[in-house]
Amino acid sequence: MDFSRLPESARMLAQTWARLTCQDEEDFDRGSGPEAFRAVDRAAAALVARATSGLSPAALSLAYLDWWMHLATAPGKQAELGLKAWRKAARFGSYAVASSFDRTFPNCITPLPGDERFSAPVWQDWPFRIWYQAFLLNQQWWHNATHGVPGVKPHDEALVAFAARQLLDVFSPSNSPLTNPEVIRRTRETGGANFVEGARNALADLARKASDAPPVGAEAFVPGQNVAVTPGEVVFRNHLIELIQYRATTNEVAAEPVLIVPAWIMKYYILDLSPENSLVRYLVSKGHTVFCISWRNVTQEDRHLGFDDYRTEGVMAALEAIAAIVPGSKVHAAGYCLGGTLLSVAAGAMARAGDARLASITLLAAQTDFSEAGELQLFVDPSELYMLESMMWDQGYLAAGQMAGAFEMLRSNDLVWSRLVHEYLMGERPPMNDLMAWNADATRMPYRMHSDYLRRFFLDNDLAAGRYRVNGRPVSLLDIKVPLFVVGTERDHVAPWRSVFKIHQLADTDVTFVLTSGGHNAGIVSEPGHKHRHFRLHETKHGDMHLGPDEWVEATKPQDGSWWLAWDAWLAARSTGPVGLPKIGGPDYPTLGPAPGTYVMQR
Repeated sequence: MDFSRLPESARMLAQTWARLTCQDEEDFDRGSGPEAFRAVDRAAAALVARATSGLSPAALSLAYLDWWMHLATAPGKQAELGLKAWRKAARFGSYAVASSFDRTFPNCITPLPGDERFSAPVWQDWPFRIWYQAFLLNQQWWHNATHGVPGVKPHDEALVAFAARQLLDVFSPSNSPLTNPEVIRRTRETGGANFVEGARNALADLARKASDAPPVGAEAFVPGQNVAVTPGEVVFRNHLIELIQYRATTNEVAAEPVLIVPAWIMKYYILDLSPENSLVRYLVSKGHTVFCISWRNVTQEDRHLGFDDYRTEGVMAALEAIAAIVPGSKVHAAGYCLGGTLLSVAAGAMARAGDARLASITLLAAQTDFSEAGELQLFVDPSELYMLESMMWDQGYLAAGQMAGAFEMLRSNDLVWSRLVHEYLMGERPPMNDLMAWNADATRMPYRMHSDYLRRFFLDNDLAAGRYRVNGRPVSLLDIKVPLFVVGTERDHVAPWRSVFKIHQLADTDVTFVLTSGGHNAGIVSEPGHKHRHFRLHETKHGDMHLGPDEWVEATKPQDGSWWLAWDAWLAARSTGPVGLPKIGGPDYPTLGPAPGTYVMQR
């Protein structure tokens, strides 16, 4: 084509178009062309993710389609569900008639364990008992309908069942002011003032959420004033962590210090709450030199930080500092939740490299095998991860509120609907406590690190499979030869204890396993003297026959009290004799300020 007769602007445009259309495919692929298209895809997915709080409509649609198509071609399952529906209807009809004449007539169905929505005595009054019994029967039928459909993928089955349960809970009689007898009684007692107070609570919560302020009452718990007050000094700081060394309160201490690696998903002071329930203060009072990592609250500029950066700049940097401050001593390392998974990777890599600085490892509600990681796996499939990664790619991190939504959905009755009923319908806001205030003080997670974690651990289970690599070499927990102290909690919805228990199949050393009462947080913050606490403890020596989790429970008797005492005794048995009090910091590690430091204050 002759471009010489065209105007200058048109000639330049035509020449550019000709070069693009004639460009070799390989040259295009080697350039930035494909990346530009992928960026468009990411941006579009990020918009959808923001509208759906990170949930993938495609994942849910495909799961529903998988369930529906298999159910539609399963006449046996259809007949079974039809029979169950008829029997439940007949059962409910006879119950409704009988209970109308006899108020003491036994219920035809009981709530599932942990479902406290209908536990108040007023729910046994007529007609409320009729309504909630109908709801439970309907809930049970839908459980039957979403489970056991032949041919459905297990993940799709779990996702459909979860979605059905969430939808059913919306219509629970406990959530309506017209069908909840507790709300009706409260309305009579207050003359309707409960709705006025509930509206105030709702408006206050909306205003605080809009301004990104903490919930009502959380401002009364300030790190360094009434939480995170155990005396100590920041002795090391890099871009990712502050390392706090706490002041011993005994005349002598065990030779081996304790390093605590908390999860970076929340602030570290879950382990140093109020003085009466601080695990750090308890360890210091028992003669341990304690160091604790405080993670930085990352920003968009930290999007490039990966999981291995948390290992090198977190665990390994802390160990280097401790080796200089307490030279010649090994370390009892303890990791909580994600911090425990990180510590496991670091310990495996250290063992592979012949690094013998660890005396023992403690894992608190931390998973190392993610093959049965509980209902959180519902949010981890390729489609869901693509949505989350797109949202994180767009903003550079995963925000605290975006994580909180997933956790709330796992326990919607306790964390969503129960709160709606009590605070907005009954007008009763529970007083804030230190654990609730800490839970609201969340942190962000960088894009690359969280993507690494979800894909390589949750989705692909690389650590348990021996595929996770550090410095180009696979990490195997079988290389760890120091003793392990592992804690699971009975009602953990984040790290289910049976998943935590799988460390027995991955480790080739002595494993002391503790199953304690409580949930993911309250089970760990289980100070001596706390009422209604119990735990089970059993040590599996290297070479002993392994038990399955249910066999383990049957063979291990519960003990009343706090597992903290058992851990202290376990640490003491694996520590060398007492030594004089170490100095705070060292020549190359001057004190940088008092605990709790500066990173914990970042919002």
